[in-house]
Amino acid sequence: MFLVCSAFALFSFAPAKKKKVIFFGDSITQAGVGPEGYITQMKSILPSDGYELIGAGIGGNKVYDLYLRMEDDVLNKQPDIVVIYIGVNDVWHKSTHGTGTDLDKFEKFYRALIKKIQANNAKVVLCTPAVIGEKKDGDNAQDADLNKFSDVIRKISEDTKLPLCDLRKLFMDYNLRHNTENNEKGILTSDRVHLNKEGNALVAKSLSDIIAKL
Repeated sequence: MFLVCSAFALFSFAPAKKKKVIFFGDSITQAGVGPEGYITQMKSILPSDGYELIGAGIGGNKVYDLYLRMEDDVLNKQPDIVVIYIGVNDVWHKSTHGTGTDLDKFEKFYRALIKKIQANNAKVVLCTPAVIGEKKDGDNAQDADLNKFSDVIRKISEDTKLPLCDLRKLFMDYNLRHNTENNEKGILTSDRVHLNKEGNALVAKSLSDIIAKL
């Protein structure tokens, strides 16, 4: 009886398993593990004994790149939660590289990502792409396309009942209030796309709020 009680006591005080969260995306997420990155900042927001945060971002990736490397970089690590943060290059590369992703193909690959992740018993959080240029009132060249791609992700979130971190709206609202000189960068980004410390902080806070509720 003593041994049984001792074993029960040890089991009762065993530390809870950390939730493994993988952030799946492009160079914005690749930089997210840097000293001021959003993943690094999240480590000071979410309890360290409750979460293991892993960055899985690769520069230049589009939605189909994520689909192709999903097994090795995400599913084989058996995550509890996967945050999908993609879309900037799918839009941006149309003008910079002559590539990019057609909107209908973007939606098909995005939905396929979700299905495969869910089939491996992980929860999914969706993110809209934030900005390609920080000017207000649609003054950035890719604003119209970014809005279309963001609308697709919002629709997917609605259809699947999955949580959405609407970074597109958050960044646009923030710049509307704070970008008084209508600069194309320097408010939440360092170069129109990649996040500075303040931009990373906004993403970190927004995602932490969502993940803490899952």
